[in-house]
Amino acid sequence: MPSSAPSQRQLRVGEQARHALSEMLQRGEILDPAIENAVISVSEVRMSPDLKIATAFVAPLGQQDGKAVVDALNRNARFIRGRVTPALRQMKYMPEFRFRLDTSFDNFSKIDRLLRSPEVARDLDADDNDEGQSN
Repeated sequence: MPSSAPSQRQLRVGEQARHALSEMLQRGEILDPAIENAVISVSEVRMSPDLKIATAFVAPLGQQDGKAVVDALNRNARFIRGRVTPALRQMKYMPEFRFRLDTSFDNFSKIDRLLRSPEVARDLDADDNDEGQSN
């Protein structure tokens, strides 16, 4: 039965691809209006089991329209692939890059808002009081 967890090799290559993408984006080599002035964080790159597809999760910082940035990155995927090739030269095949919007930051802020809500705070205070009475 195959494991659904990524292999060590997938994780290692994904991290190398993440670094290569981040450095290339910092240099501002992509001439696309949707990307030119954007600061883009590459939070994770997931490699397919055969290492031929690299799915990069990106978060445009300070940008309202993350979809436009992701669309621009996907339009420029072949150019990006060529620019990161030297950093990934140990690979037999250069992966095809696909870009997705990283929504994990949104999830973190939703959880944070929930934890700070009056209802949760009240429940947490009740738990603290219960512990104090049992001592």
